[in-house]
Amino acid sequence: MRADYPTIPGLGLDDTTLKAVWDGFHPPRLTQARHLAGLTKKEVAEGIGVSPAAVGQYETGSSKPRVGLIPRLAEVLDVPVQFFLAGRPMGKLDTSMAHFRVLRSTSGAQRNRALGFAGQTWELTYALEKRVRLPLVDVPGFTGGEIHPGTEIPAEPVGAARELRKRWQLGKGPVRHLIRQMEAHGVVVVTPPEADQATAKIDAFASGGLPRPLVVLTPNRADDVYRHRFSAAHELGHLVLHAASTGDARQEREADAFAAEFLTPRTSILPLLPRRMDLAQLADLSRTWGVSVKSLIYRCRELGLASEATASRAYQRLNALAGQPGFSAEPVSGFPGEQPVMLRQAFELAERDQDLTVRDLARELAWKPARVRELLGMPDSRPVLHLV
Repeated sequence: MRADYPTIPGLGLDDTTLKAVWDGFHPPRLTQARHLAGLTKKEVAEGIGVSPAAVGQYETGSSKPRVGLIPRLAEVLDVPVQFFLAGRPMGKLDTSMAHFRVLRSTSGAQRNRALGFAGQTWELTYALEKRVRLPLVDVPGFTGGEIHPGTEIPAEPVGAARELRKRWQLGKGPVRHLIRQMEAHGVVVVTPPEADQATAKIDAFASGGLPRPLVVLTPNRADDVYRHRFSAAHELGHLVLHAASTGDARQEREADAFAAEFLTPRTSILPLLPRRMDLAQLADLSRTWGVSVKSLIYRCRELGLASEATASRAYQRLNALAGQPGFSAEPVSGFPGEQPVMLRQAFELAERDQDLTVRDLARELAWKPARVRELLGMPDSRPVLHLV
């Protein structure tokens, strides 16, 4: 049974509130806020007029910032003062708990900011799940939270993909609305706001280290629905196959193999693939199966229908056709079934039936309302007014 956590007090500032925040100052919240802001300890220190060593002591809990510094900390890190209070459930992750697509190409600051975003997403999910029943988690291999009972799944990627398709009753044809399928089976799927540049630069990643599995699909994939779907299937493979992230190439190859079999099962796609490389035929299959022509060329090579040299020539021809009708990228915005909606719909249900507002959530989470809207995918539609 989950514990009830106190709702954060109102957002007005006075001596009593500041003293309460000082009394309940939670060092990990300072670290989380700094990571989310993408700032170093030195940059925070310069912003509030102390030494980097002092900020380090605040984060380890060996000392506290003076009461008068807390509003300045909140301003520098762009959070409400109450953000630093203890007593709220916190999503904490480290690199071993998240599968980053290309670990070596991302900086520690980028990964920390992405992990902070993932933790905040879970905190929002938790707040909504107290009010709305979300789908049961039905992801074999997921080790956290409530797991829907079922059979074991093979440890190797192709067998795991086949078993999951069977378990999710997807049949033998194309996977329609992949993101909605993942959400329907308890996976939280989110896309960071484009303003969050550091997280947006990281390729898609997944985490099974929280009470619900989480997949983050970054905006750099949203310009091509086929890349977007393959990234989602790749991250689903990590959740099914890998309890912890090692960041090595083997896990990435296994996740790719899972995604290929999950989206284009061998027994279904093999009879449809051309025996001689035909890009027009592959383009038709691409639209039907929701995968890229490039991935189908690779599938031909993988299944023994084309040599390495033939596949290489096909890639060159495909590059020459880039941007042409039938071969141009299609943005995810044109495919509602490939856009995450679970968290927003949960909020809308609670808003309708329980009079929940964005400000209510912001107060409970100790976030700014704008941050709640960002994570819900609900941009503020109010006009921006400027003084003349």
